[in-house]
Amino acid sequence: MRTWVHFVLMLCGLAVGIGAFLPIMQEVTPTEVEIRDLINGFPAGWALEQLGDQSVTFYKSMAMLLVASAVLLLLSALVGSRALGWVGVIVGVITLAAFFFRVNERFGDEFRDNASNLLSNQMGLNLVAGGLVVALLACLVPREKASATV
Repeated sequence: MRTWVHFVLMLCGLAVGIGAFLPIMQEVTPTEVEIRDLINGFPAGWALEQLGDQSVTFYKSMAMLLVASAVLLLLSALVGSRALGWVGVIVGVITLAAFFFRVNERFGDEFRDNASNLLSNQMGLNLVAGGLVVALLACLVPREKASATV
């Protein structure tokens, strides 16, 4: 990979890692959302405010998947592996997509009506989504051509 791609992937990994601990929607941080909820959906009868009131251990939370994505991006930057970069981007995008799919599935009307308030000033979402998009673009950069030796 090109040298600047390594640097960009390192910055993206840091952004995703930091964003994993900041709010992504209203007062909800990824450390308060269980992986089980991403897989099975949020329980019936819950209000949107209850998402941020859960007490979840780190290894069972959505933040663990985002931190894993960040670690894969950082490793990709360190060793120059595009495959690790792609896996990191895919894990992060699937995690964010699953969260917003489940929120829309369970709280669709409330989410659509209040989306501007729920998603305003959410630094975690901005860092994670922005880092993943830039990392995706960095992984698409063509490799350097081998220089001919004379």
